[in-house]
Amino acid sequence: MNPRFVVVPAIRTKTASGREGIRLHTGLIPIGFNLYDNQDKQRMKAHYGTHLEAQAECERLNT
Repeated sequence: MNPRFVVVPAIRTKTASGREGIRLHTGLIPIGFNLYDNQDKQRMKAHYGTHLEAQAECERLNT
C-alpha cells in the first residue's frame, strides 16, 4: 500500500529574467520541496527548504 503523503520537488517559480555577461539567466528559482497527498491527489501548500525537513514532516503525517 502506498503512503498517503510523499515528498515531491516543488514547482519552480518564475522571477525576472536577465542577462549577466555571457550567461542567460532564465529567471526560474527552485523553492524546495512539497508534500503530495495521494488520497486527495493534490500538493499541499506548505513548502520546505530541504528534503530532510519535508521527509520528517511526511513521516509525521503518515503515522
